[in-house]
Amino acid sequence: MEIREVFALNLRNYRRARGLSQEELAHRADVDRTYVSSLERCVYAAGIDVVDRLAQELGVEAADLLRRPVAAGRSRVSDARRSPVRKTSTPNKKK
Repeated sequence: MEIREVFALNLRNYRRARGLSQEELAHRADVDRTYVSSLERCVYAAGIDVVDRLAQELGVEAADLLRRPVAAGRSRVSDARRSPVRKTSTPNKKK
């Protein structure tokens, strides 16, 4: 998922979770409503100042708007940092 898509998805989800319309969020963040719509549709890439203003109005950190979703069954820890899984052998059963 591209960063613009991540931002769009997070922006839409946080906005809806706060019960805000695009128009209300735009008004609070001092941007145009069509700009918020365009951001949520990945038409434009937001500048860092706009990301910060939107985040403040949504009550989250700017980084939260850029955080990639965690895939089901995976943690945020990268595979390279995970400890290796050790297989244990089962004893042979006697017949």
